[in-house]
Amino acid sequence: MSTTADSLRARLPQSALAFRGYNTTNLGRSHELLAHAAYGPTVRQFLNRGSRICNETTGRNIDLVDRVQDQRETALETYTDAISLIVSMELAQLELLRQFFGVDYGSANFMYGYSLGEIAAVIAGGAHEMEGPLSVLLKLAKDAVELTHNVTLGVLFSRGPVLSLDTVQCQCLRINNEGRGVMGVSAHLSPNSVLLLGQGDTLDRFKNALDQVLPHRIYLRKNKELWPPMHTCIVCERNIPNRAAVMMHTIPGGFKRTRPDVFSMVTGRIEYTDHTTRDTLCRWIDHPQRLWDAIYETLTRDIQTVIHVGPAPNLIPATFERLRVDVEGQTRSSIGMRALSNIIRRPWLSALLPSRTALLRAPQVRQLILEDWLLEQTVP
Repeated sequence: MSTTADSLRARLPQSALAFRGYNTTNLGRSHELLAHAAYGPTVRQFLNRGSRICNETTGRNIDLVDRVQDQRETALETYTDAISLIVSMELAQLELLRQFFGVDYGSANFMYGYSLGEIAAVIAGGAHEMEGPLSVLLKLAKDAVELTHNVTLGVLFSRGPVLSLDTVQCQCLRINNEGRGVMGVSAHLSPNSVLLLGQGDTLDRFKNALDQVLPHRIYLRKNKELWPPMHTCIVCERNIPNRAAVMMHTIPGGFKRTRPDVFSMVTGRIEYTDHTTRDTLCRWIDHPQRLWDAIYETLTRDIQTVIHVGPAPNLIPATFERLRVDVEGQTRSSIGMRALSNIIRRPWLSALLPSRTALLRAPQVRQLILEDWLLEQTVP
């Protein structure tokens, strides 16, 4: 059943806003929002603002409106365009929600964002204007891209027990200590999976060494795309964290609590108050993303709806969907569907359910993709 503006407004106190981060594709349905008779002017305003910030910061002449109209997807070579586009469209979608449907997202229960999405959430929450944090990221983007030339992204996962994050991080340090490339955990995706970024053959050496340490089998799936090594110690090679910290400490704003609260994937708790914003933003550069903590926080708060903000969000919706399927499979098996017992084996979930009963709520949490919802509505 479709969600009306009135019902969405009523649900906001039991809703969370989830902002997407950078990906290899970043346009989503932005061109439809831009071409929309009612929405178009507002979307154009935010894209022009993002273009101006990017132009002033990098010295390049880009036009996000043209990019979106022509549906020209971003690439690693246009990383700055992607950063500006994602943040601009996330803020534009929220403004469309407020302007045309009277839905004040400030009354949502809380919000969070994966990677770049956290920066957009902080801006949306009113801690900083768009120009501040975005300009810092744009100034450092060139160095981040240049670090990708020998970096591989991989997902490490277990089909058995919980994957010990401490063991994984300790093994990363041992590989780094060999002096033949640097690697690190970029995100804790779930209790049985982490995202890794590593230089050269570090991921292979890491996997081989970890096989000797863990009593159960693990798997490493490497990605062919090139990714800026954000949220890992690799960025230290260009002194990116310290340079970012200097700039973050001097941008305007940062002295009021966001509305609604922002749960940080840097620290795994509510941050961005009147005195924690700058420190958290500085740590955002090289600290791993604690996605699982945000997912579990959503479940413990009895959230009914997660509103996904940004162009074609995929990681967070997919994580909720996998968890829903896993929980449903595990609980069906536990109440006597023996036919599934040899097919559905999730020891990591079985171990967590007795102590983390909030996981049982996963099948009841509704997912709403904001850009889809906006395009489905009849504008008043």
